[in-house]
Amino acid sequence: MPDSSAAPDSPLASRPWLASYAEGVPTDIDVPDLSLPEMIASAVRRYRRNTALEFFGAETTYAELGEQIERVAGGLRRLGVHRGDRVALVLPNCPQHVVAFYAALRLGAIVVEHNPLYTARELRHQFEDHGARVAITWDKVADTVAAFPDDVRPEQIIAVDVTRALPLRTRLALQLPVRKARESRAALTARPESRRVRPWKELVTARPLSRRHPQPAPHDVALLQYTSGTTGSPKGAVLTHRNLLANAEQGRAWVPGLAPGREIFYGVLPFFHAYGMTLCLTFAMSIGARLVLFPKFDVDLVLSAAEKSPPTFLPAVPPIYDALVRAAGRRGADLSSVRFAISGAMNLPVATVARWEEATGGLLVEGYGMTESSPVALGNPIGPSRRPGTVGVPFPSTEMRVVDPDDPTVDVPPGEQGELLLRGPQVFQGYWNRPLETAETLLEGGWLRSGDLVTVAPDGFVTIVDRRKELIITGGFNVSPSEVEGVLVSHPDIADAAVVGLPRPAGGEDVVAAIVLREGAAASPDAVREFCRSHLAAYKVPKRIVVRDDLPRSLIGKVLRRVVREDLIAAR
Repeated sequence: MPDSSAAPDSPLASRPWLASYAEGVPTDIDVPDLSLPEMIASAVRRYRRNTALEFFGAETTYAELGEQIERVAGGLRRLGVHRGDRVALVLPNCPQHVVAFYAALRLGAIVVEHNPLYTARELRHQFEDHGARVAITWDKVADTVAAFPDDVRPEQIIAVDVTRALPLRTRLALQLPVRKARESRAALTARPESRRVRPWKELVTARPLSRRHPQPAPHDVALLQYTSGTTGSPKGAVLTHRNLLANAEQGRAWVPGLAPGREIFYGVLPFFHAYGMTLCLTFAMSIGARLVLFPKFDVDLVLSAAEKSPPTFLPAVPPIYDALVRAAGRRGADLSSVRFAISGAMNLPVATVARWEEATGGLLVEGYGMTESSPVALGNPIGPSRRPGTVGVPFPSTEMRVVDPDDPTVDVPPGEQGELLLRGPQVFQGYWNRPLETAETLLEGGWLRSGDLVTVAPDGFVTIVDRRKELIITGGFNVSPSEVEGVLVSHPDIADAAVVGLPRPAGGEDVVAAIVLREGAAASPDAVREFCRSHLAAYKVPKRIVVRDDLPRSLIGKVLRRVVREDLIAAR
């Protein structure tokens, strides 16, 4: 507990959460005056012989990684890439993704990450916005990008065949004239038809970039990460080298007991998502970890990889932890190597924490962040002071305020609900070419509006109440979707739920729930509503209950309420 006798000018007076930090965690960090390419070059020098990347058993040392980065940087330079140019990456998790990321940054270019499973329309919207000069894409997506109109299509399109990074034996097996091999090969690679596309081999075999080529500066823009943010449609969050390096340093400081050069991180989260990008592409690399790469999350692949390279650090989301525990129990697999597990992007149930820690003996803690904060800003301490059910306390060098969501200049009284504001070295610079949205989100003094409604305990632990923009307004009352969903999933027959507001013709909204029943269950909508009435005020009880086979989720497992709402409106 915090020291109640702290002097008014002591750190505990303004930041009571410092008393809950795990032993050895500093109150503030010094952000190195480096760019990300200088950070990876330092790791290459220190851990040359160590394995940097592992992909289906194929290993790349730090020395090999450093050489490939310099060669691809040299190849991009010869294609005309200069400081400030945008280089789009449309790739799954694979060794080429890591190389391309750092090679573009080495030139002072700006990386733009994309989901390779996006539709052509979704990709085109983002390419129209950022105007990338070069795109490095999964070969299955290359023709999609090549078909963009002349004023949108990048000047150069590089196709990556991810199978080239597989072990030789696996590559040979994919060439076998049998159905299973053909299906596996088709899922991983495709030959582009467009003549505009060049092979990755041209870059990775190019002459290395001159050592005299200037490094980017720490305050240069490193990344455009697309997000819906707090105000509507997707927009590019502008993150500098310093923003990303600061968050890596904060993560490093937050986890006592890390062994640089000896940790094994599992890259099950997509790198095109801010969470997977920071925890794996920057944080893991900064400490010389072995990064085991997975193009997508697959329980069997993860457990098989764990037999060869047992993970020690696993950033993921709750559905992944639950799936691994269940599968490990069935197979008799050992997960005890995982000392640290950090969950984000969605609420972490206390029951998931209990199951994971019983199965592994390690710690599972929840953190909180957003793309605009690089992304992590809060975390539960890695130690006995952690508090399941909360998202923890601010990271080192991070400040927070809780304000009136209708007037963010006004702080709410301690303990009352309000919108969370954040400030720290990881906070972004604004949205790409969106000055109005930037002004709405990044306030005077560098404060970032989160759009999340929270309560804060006297010792600084934060509990998320809901997203402000997802609150349902019915009959003049505000309804929290998360609160109603929590009641629904406590019903013994309900496996999952999403609650949204549907507009009424006369104004306002109706509370509507989409639910997924457990296998064999047959609860009727009327029975579910009756159950809700015993737990919720009448205005919070869903007007309609719609049974679905499943709910739409993002690639990291988060239920997409927006899509549920759109589907329900269309069906109506």
